[in-house]
Order: sequence, then C-alpha cells, then structure tokens
Amino acid sequence: MLSYRHSFHVGNHADVLKHTVQSLIIEGLKEKEKPFLYLDTHAGAGRYQLSGEHAERTGEYLEGIARIWQHDDIPELLKPYIGAVRAFNQGKTLRFYPGSPLIARHLLRPDDKLHLTELHSSDFPLLRNEFQKEPRARVERADGYQQLKARLPPPSRRGLILIDPPYELKSDYQAVVSSIHEGYKRFATGVFALWYPVVMRQQIKKMCNEMQATGIRRILQIELAVRPDSDQRGMTASGMLVVNPPWRLEHQMKTLLPWLHEKLVPTGIGHARVSWLVPE
Repeated sequence: MLSYRHSFHVGNHADVLKHTVQSLIIEGLKEKEKPFLYLDTHAGAGRYQLSGEHAERTGEYLEGIARIWQHDDIPELLKPYIGAVRAFNQGKTLRFYPGSPLIARHLLRPDDKLHLTELHSSDFPLLRNEFQKEPRARVERADGYQQLKARLPPPSRRGLILIDPPYELKSDYQAVVSSIHEGYKRFATGVFALWYPVVMRQQIKKMCNEMQATGIRRILQIELAVRPDSDQRGMTASGMLVVNPPWRLEHQMKTLLPWLHEKLVPTGIGHARVSWLVPE
C-alpha cells in the first residue's frame, strides 16, 4: 500500500489531459472576482525532474508533454497549462514537470487558497518543501478522501476539488464515488474533478454507473485514448469526470481535444470524447 510514485508516469498523456482540464476549470473560476479554494486530495510531490531515475526509466513524458509543449501552433485554450509548464523550464529544454499543485499555484490569484494533502512518506516532505513559503497554501499529510468531509464547504463557498488517487487498490474506484457523494452533500455548488485511468473498461463502466446512481446532476465526461481498449496489462486511456463544470468547459474541450489527440497520437488510433454522463 502507498507504493505508487507518480514520478514514474509524470508528463504522460494522462497528465496532459488532467492538467489541461484542471487549468481550464481554474481559468473559468477566475472569471468571477470572488476567491475560491483549490483542494487537491492526492497532491503528490509537486515538482518532478524529467531527467531523474524514475521518469527516465519509463520515458512516458516523451509521448506526452514533450510532444506538445514547444509547438508553434499551441491553441489559445492550452496556453494556461503550457504557460505553467514553461514557467518551470528555461529555454527549449524540458527538465521539470509541475504536478497539479504547482500548476494551481501558478494560475491562482493572491486571494485564492490551496489545501493540499498527500500520504506517501517520500512525496509528502517534497510537497511540503515546495509550499513552505506559500501563504495561500495549507499542506497536510492526511487521507485525501477525508478532506471532502472535513474541508467542505469552504468559507468562500466556491472551489475546485481535484481527486486523483493512484488506484492501487480496486476499492479506490468505489471510494472516489462515495467521497464525491459525501462532498457534494456539503458543497453542492463546488466543482469536483475526478481523474481516472482506463485499464479495464468494465471497471470504468461500473464506476460511471455508480456515479449516475448518486443522483448528482451535471457530470461531464472527458476521455482521451491512445490505444483501443484491451484486456492486456497497461493503461490505454484516461478521463475526467467533472461535476458542475464551468459553463464553457464542454465547448472548450470539444475544440481542444482533437488537437491534443492528433499531436499525442500521430497514428490516429484511440479516441477523444466529450459527453454528458449525467446532463442538467
């Protein structure tokens, strides 16, 4: 338990999708002046060195962020995310990749708040060190799922809750649904963004059915596949379920996802989909 290290997979196609959606949600929330809370339940280490042993061993970032970050035709919608990546790298050398907490820190305004939790014994000290001089942030070694009970609703009554567990345990697929359901009861106007990996399609169908059964409305599903579904080992796709998405997110991702799919999957296999799991 708790053996997963995101440093092996950092910057891959799943990170590109997740952090693109995260960035667009944050930009959408910033359209109103009132501050909001960014709550990251499984925050990881924060910053990742792409020349480090873990990232170099898998090289997954070479088929992810490395394929798009210096493109000449970066779509306008992608610029908040790409700008965050470039802020941690000088020139044309891709040395570091910012995880979701650092992307949020880069995009948030002075009055917005961050609450970050991580349980891994190696990643938590790294995350804490990244934010030790950040007055907007609270960093805790705590169970991320419990934060949806303990920290909601925020005083501002506005917020984005990013839920990105490692799915080491099959129970995570049920835990994310029950946690969102609990959080929604406390904070029905919040934006809940759940990332999921597609390893076994049936597992994702079951999770989606359970989300529908909660009775929560307005759940947008965004998915990017780099290979067809398979019963073989390995992730073929990833997706996001977004409860209460900003009103422009559906159109933004329908515009942006084909470009991302073309650049990340030059062979054209897989798929790019945006649809309502549960409508209004």
